Amino acid sequence: MIHVIMGLKGSGKTKKLIEAINTAVANANGDVVCIEYGRKLTYDLSYKVRLVDSKEYGINSPAMLKGFLSGLHAGNFDITNVFIDNLYKTIGDDTAAGEEFVAWCAKFAADNNMEITITISQDPSEVSEGMKQYL
Repeated sequence: MIHVIMGLKGSGKTKKLIEAINTAVANANGDVVCIEYGRKLTYDLSYKVRLVDSKEYGINSPAMLKGFLSGLHAGNFDITNVFIDNLYKTIGDDTAAGEEFVAWCAKFAADNNMEITITISQDPSEVSEGMKQYL
């Protein structure tokens, strides 16, 4: 299953993400991973969350992030929840590539019995019909 938290800067996306992560840690029967751009969530999350700074790994494209997610799953089948904060800071501002990545995540999550939550800084009224299905 995939969840997309979308809104403009200052709309409360990060607060919703933090709440969702801490809820997942309390309720999950597996491991919880949060991929963020920079280390801004370190003190807001439970120590049980595996925090990953995408900048440290040089992730800067959808293909690299797909490979990274696939590698995480291949190395740990116990991951039940993955959270990706601020998708476009990690992969760039190409909205078409972002939409394709979200669609890939939906399939990847369904195939591997996991939940993926992504935050995107964009006006929800400006997204395509394909992306609206994930909001």
